[in-house]
Parts: sequence; C-alpha cells; structure tokens
Amino acid sequence: MLDYLSVDALCLAASQQGVSIGQLVLKDQAEQMNLSPQQLMQLTDARLAVMEQSAKRGMHREIRSTSGLTGGDAFRMKTRADSGTSLAGEFCSQAMATALAVAECNAAMGKIVASPTAGSCGILPGAVLTMMQLRTVSRENACLALLGSGGIGMVIAQQATISGAEGGCQAECGAAAAMAAAALVELAGGTPEMAGNAVAMALKNQLGLVCDPVAGLVEVPCIKRNAGGVMCAITAADMALAGIRSVIPPDEVISAMSEIGASMPCALRETAQGGLAATPTGQALAEKIFGAGTNN
Repeated sequence: MLDYLSVDALCLAASQQGVSIGQLVLKDQAEQMNLSPQQLMQLTDARLAVMEQSAKRGMHREIRSTSGLTGGDAFRMKTRADSGTSLAGEFCSQAMATALAVAECNAAMGKIVASPTAGSCGILPGAVLTMMQLRTVSRENACLALLGSGGIGMVIAQQATISGAEGGCQAECGAAAAMAAAALVELAGGTPEMAGNAVAMALKNQLGLVCDPVAGLVEVPCIKRNAGGVMCAITAADMALAGIRSVIPPDEVISAMSEIGASMPCALRETAQGGLAATPTGQALAEKIFGAGTNN
C-alpha cells in the first residue's frame, strides 16, 4: 500500500506501473477502504456531482453570503467569459468563473466539496469542470483525476499542512492549486512526471501567501484567491505539458512551504489580526458585520 509521503514516489510508482496517478490511487485506496474500484469510483462521482451542483448554484446572479459581504461575482465573470472579450480567453475565464461560483456557494452556506479545504474549494472544480465542459473530458477520467489530485493532497497534508491556521493560505489555496495542476496534466494526457513538475510549479507560485480573512469570514479575500489559484494551476499545468521542469522537486517545495508557514506570525494565520483584515476597510467591514469593538 502507498504511504502518501512523497509526490516523487507517487509519480515514480505510476510511471513504473504504466498508469496515471489517478489509476494508482484508485487501486490503492480501494484496497485500503475495503471497497471495489467500481465502488470507489461511484463515491468519487458523487463528489463530482456535488462540485457540479455548487458551481451551478454559485453562478446565479442573486446569490449572496449570509454576511452580505460577497456574491454575484461568478455571474459577472461568467458573463464576461461568454462575451468572448476576456483577456484570458475562454478556458481561463470559464475556470475563474467556476472557481468563484463554488467559493461563493460555500460563503452562502451551500454544500461544497472541501478540496482540500472549504476556503480553497473552488480551485479543483474550476479546473476539472472546465475540462469537462470545454475539452469534452469524460466523467470517468474526471473522477480519476480527482482521485489523483487527492493523492497529491494527502502528501501535502502529511509532509506539511493544508490548514490556513497552521500554514497560511499557501497551505490551502497553494495545496489546491497543486492538486488542480496535477489533475489538469492528467486530463490533458501528460505523464506522471509532468504532473509532479506541475505540482511543484503551482505550489512555488503560492509560497508565502498569508491567511488574512476580513472579519474572520471565508469570503474576502478567500473567494477571489480561488480564481487566482485556478489560474496558477493552469499556468503550471501548461508549463509542465510543454516539457518545462521545476528546478526544485515537488517534495522539497512542500517542505519549504511547511517551513515558511511555521515562520509566519500568528497575525497572518487565519486570526484576522493582520494583512487585509487589519486594513481600515477590513476593520470597518468587521465592525459593520459584527458590531463595534470587534477588533479590540
């Protein structure tokens, strides 16, 4: 059985067996969970369906969070994507819209898949659902990609952390971007080695990202960071598919992320005491939502 302690080990095992990372994780996790591969695929498909539902709900013009702080941005991004005028092009703008939609669904107390966390829940769906919509990827392959990305997430969780309170937003959106990058490479027909390079490059581009939620809510800047995270994943995947390699191996990048997170001051790790949460506007919003004295 796999121990999920190394991205390089996962990629090497998949290459040696002539399978994708998703296929490798499917076989291993089915055994560990005492399920047949078919049963595990059914469970994964159910999670894919939740992702689809949350993206659909979050895309509505009228959606608003309980706080009233956020909502409607996914609709705005989708409108621009559909107009054909997006600077980022159809694929990227649709991925951003989907990532925003899932994150806005979460803020509005909707059902989402924490992938790997609620705060970063839009990044992986933004990548995978867009591949399904615009690249005619099958549900089966999408499920395998989700399983493969889950394997990457397990490595990051064991080597470092996926908690914003422990490692900053690099641990949440960074991990999600790395997972999404691996999924994109797999869905585009890349090799496990390419997926590993994509993981490293995606996470490298998120190193040092702090967790500074305004008013302590998973809304600002969290939702828009989901759009940025999926763009980071697309960039890393495209570079890896072009044959570009990460100079620093993925496992060393994960180790660096862990060290950076440990060195972050408490104010920048989900406490809403620093960063954007401590700006005049951030403090004013906290008082508006929760009342005077919130920041004392």
